[in-house]
Amino acid sequence: MGTLTRLAAGDGHEFDAFRADPKGKPRGGIVVLQEIFGINAHIRAVTDSFAAEGYAAIAPALFDRVARGVDLGYTEEAVARGRALRGQLGFEPPMRDIAATIAALRPAGRVGAVGYCWGGSLAWLTACRLEADGAVCYYGAQIKDFAGETPRCPVILHFGEKDALIPPEAVAAIRKAHPDIPLFTYPAGHGFNCDLRADYDAKSAARALSRTRAFFREYVG
Repeated sequence: MGTLTRLAAGDGHEFDAFRADPKGKPRGGIVVLQEIFGINAHIRAVTDSFAAEGYAAIAPALFDRVARGVDLGYTEEAVARGRALRGQLGFEPPMRDIAATIAALRPAGRVGAVGYCWGGSLAWLTACRLEADGAVCYYGAQIKDFAGETPRCPVILHFGEKDALIPPEAVAAIRKAHPDIPLFTYPAGHGFNCDLRADYDAKSAARALSRTRAFFREYVG
């Protein structure tokens, strides 16, 4: 359903973006924020799925600032490369690209963001620093590092109770810092939403998606 397009950030950087549009007038816009594996098959499928539900959806290629065309699987080598790219990029530059993606979706109406893994942490920062109308954060390991920041829009959080990358004490610290933000846990590991990963948990993914859909219906359209 979706196709590659090109967007430009405020600092002049041009980056690829996978965009999928619904049939007819969109209900709003959704920014889909990638894992450390780039705009791969999973992220493209997620973007397509939101378009099928009536939203204009865009997944920006956030690694384009350091490496273009990143499309990784889930091997140990891919994880190592993705982490290296994330470390090389940092958190500030992606925010400029996310801001440009939100702007590209504004003609569709209200705009929400959803992110997975690294993208879950970026979705949190999007809520805190940018002009979004809502954000859904799936198992963002770095959210705890930015828990001192306050979202400027509604947010919900999804975490796996068996996540080896995000210990229970980190989740508890986030909950303590923001007791009013809905935080849901599931009997699953890291990446439980992705059916291409070993930790995929269909039941947990379905429950989280149901909550995500309801959230976007309320705050985006």
